[in-house]
Amino acid sequence: MAEKILQDIAELNKRLTIAQINKNTEEKAEAYYNLGRAYYFLEDFHRAIEYFKQYLSIAEEVGDRAGAGRAYCQLGGAYRYLGHYQRAIEYHNQDLRISKEVGDRAGEGCAYGNLGLNYGSLWESQQAIECHNQHLIIAKEVGNRACEGKAYCQLGHIYINLDEYQRAIECTNKCIILGKEIGDRARQGQGYGNLGTIYLHLGENQRAMEYMNKYLNIAKEDGDRAGEGKAYYSLGYLYHHLEDFQKVMECQKKHLSIAKEVGNRRCQGHAYLGIGDVHDSLGDAAGAMEYYKQSLSIAEEIGDRLAQGLTYCRLGSCYGNLHEFKEAIECYKQHLSMAEEIGDRMAEACAHHGLGVSFLNSNSLNEALEHFRCCVKVCDTIRASSISEDQLKISFRRQHQFAYTLLWQVLVMLDRNDEALYAAERGRAQALLDALKVTYDLTSLSLRSIESEEEVKYLSMNTAFLTVFFALELKKVNMWVLRKEGNPVFRNAEFEIGGAHEDSFALLLDTALKKMRAGVGIRCENRSMDQLSDDPTSTTRDNDQTSKPSQETTDCLQPLYDAVIGPIEDLLDGDELIVVPDGPLSKAPWAALSETLRIRTVPSLTSLKLITDSPSGHHSKSGALLVGDPCLERVTNKRGNPIYDPLKYARMEVEMIGEILKSQPLTGKDATKEAVLQRIGSVALVHIAAHGRKETGEIVLAPDPRCESKPPTEEDYILKMSDIQAVKLRARLVVLSCCHSGQGPVSSEGVVGMTRAFLFAGARSVLSTLWAIDDEATRLFMKSFYQQLASGESTSVALQRAMKFLRDSHDYSAPKYWAPFVLMGDDVKIELEKESLSKS
Repeated sequence: MAEKILQDIAELNKRLTIAQINKNTEEKAEAYYNLGRAYYFLEDFHRAIEYFKQYLSIAEEVGDRAGAGRAYCQLGGAYRYLGHYQRAIEYHNQDLRISKEVGDRAGEGCAYGNLGLNYGSLWESQQAIECHNQHLIIAKEVGNRACEGKAYCQLGHIYINLDEYQRAIECTNKCIILGKEIGDRARQGQGYGNLGTIYLHLGENQRAMEYMNKYLNIAKEDGDRAGEGKAYYSLGYLYHHLEDFQKVMECQKKHLSIAKEVGNRRCQGHAYLGIGDVHDSLGDAAGAMEYYKQSLSIAEEIGDRLAQGLTYCRLGSCYGNLHEFKEAIECYKQHLSMAEEIGDRMAEACAHHGLGVSFLNSNSLNEALEHFRCCVKVCDTIRASSISEDQLKISFRRQHQFAYTLLWQVLVMLDRNDEALYAAERGRAQALLDALKVTYDLTSLSLRSIESEEEVKYLSMNTAFLTVFFALELKKVNMWVLRKEGNPVFRNAEFEIGGAHEDSFALLLDTALKKMRAGVGIRCENRSMDQLSDDPTSTTRDNDQTSKPSQETTDCLQPLYDAVIGPIEDLLDGDELIVVPDGPLSKAPWAALSETLRIRTVPSLTSLKLITDSPSGHHSKSGALLVGDPCLERVTNKRGNPIYDPLKYARMEVEMIGEILKSQPLTGKDATKEAVLQRIGSVALVHIAAHGRKETGEIVLAPDPRCESKPPTEEDYILKMSDIQAVKLRARLVVLSCCHSGQGPVSSEGVVGMTRAFLFAGARSVLSTLWAIDDEATRLFMKSFYQQLASGESTSVALQRAMKFLRDSHDYSAPKYWAPFVLMGDDVKIELEKESLSKS
């Protein structure tokens, strides 16, 4: 292929010479354009740019607007391949402007698609998505099915990068369907490659393998050698994930062979990089560096600054593994220089992170600190300016967690403990803070104004309640105790349990939780009704059955107490404590750790301030939504048997509360998802007693009885985080009397689950559960809880006394019954009728 292009170049040069002699402007322009395209295919982008600029000059001179637009398009593409994304965007915007001017809708769509590619490379995801959607709309309008498929393919890429896998799958499947309809086999193959990458990220390796092999087979059948090489590259990535390094090497060598055959220097460089990664993973740093240097040589040859930077990053890591930190630093500096030159902010953040780690390993703490600060600053800028959707912000923050963590850790090493607190706080619950600003109509405040070091310092020295802020390392817990007056007090301690150090704090917590949950049992969700016990006391609200009462006592809580409260016990005065947990501590049973302290949690110091300082009229003072024992007889397994047990005591629970509040609860077939969402936004109190999903805390409500003609889908009856986040709440208190309602994946946001969703939507305080709860025991717990609320006590006092009520009981004294309840947010009071609950 390369030889054919070189022959074409020779012929085009002859034509150019003749056109210059004859002063034939039209033929000269055509020759310049075609020479630019030829060098473009040879990946000699600098020479391609020279010829495209010559073509552009003639087009502008003769007033050929369409030709000028074509030149801008090609120049933008060349600069993108060189990694100069901002310059590429400038040229594609010129192309877009001209396409609109001349009424070229197809050209306008292509310009949007090209802009989307560049914004995606700069991690400006929202702009990339908007551009690809514009490309998609125009492609549909003009009937260009090929461009429609391309737009779906590129949207799939963006959503993969953002960990939005469901959306990525939807877009990619549309791309594949279009490819089949119009016979575009290459597009089908790319779609299958996308699906392979998605399922690899989801940990479904077998499905990933199937799709990547489909991509490879299509390329082979169609004789698409370039596509075949890319498929081998994708398979190599999969095998690397599976740590089958022999297979990785085979795939990358095939990729390299094909790249040489078709003359694709860029893919040759990628193959050398992949082979180097294999050697690096096998501990052969010297061998890895040889391949990285070959990759670097090609990147320098074709002027690919992005690839050069990426290779310098790999070399820096390699030198770091060899403890040659001086060399590592030089490589990362090269990476940083190139990232800044081409405007790639993500690469810039990566380079600062590598420099920070290298200086840290060199014991140059001040230099390390500076680079971690820069890394965090770049990440915050990207997040604030480029990402708007909550879930995307969480995903982005998760990918760059280490930079935020290393920043405060280095400050602790430097004994700058107050600054470490400010840095750690600024890294907490960032997406939630953005949401709360919108919820409480505080968008006039810049994020910087509420997350600045000065503001965090003020918060830490002017807290209204005794507060402890946690930041975890592998075997160490760092704590800042904040009191009403004075500077924060810093403590840290290593921890152990059972006489031996654990690998992480998560293991310590898991050990304690297993002991507390002992006797709750793990049972299959999909069971038929004839397998269920007739004893209602055996029912839990995640459809699990409990075993006989456990003999466990509060002794199981002692190791956890010793690790997180013991080191600061002498600083605790009063009877109330606010905790800002970190990592796995977000799932600790805080309220159960002390009989004398009333403990609640908040995602961050700043989020607590936004909640407590919310406008006085925001939260309702009256009205209640009570939901209990939704009818789930239509939710069945494949055999047609109901999946979920009835919850006799959940119904009694909300009927009891309804009598106090003079409010009619939604129960049975009336407790539908639709009815709940219609009423949830206007009340002061929300109480839901229903089944909850184990992993996510999502709540199971009744499907709409008006749709009995068809089996209900999950969308009809599962109350999800997205459902709640889409509602504007006015609730002062939300009680999720469901199993696992405090569960979800842990991130810098805390637990990303239903509790956070209710805070996100505007709830002032949320009471939820950490594990499966017993139906009857929970009714008794809630009876005591509402007795305290009715007597005028705050939520934290009511929680503490309800826990004591069960702890002192005969049948439900084991921690599994009373310890799962946790309170997050403000400590509110609810105006309730003071009617006695003794009848209930």
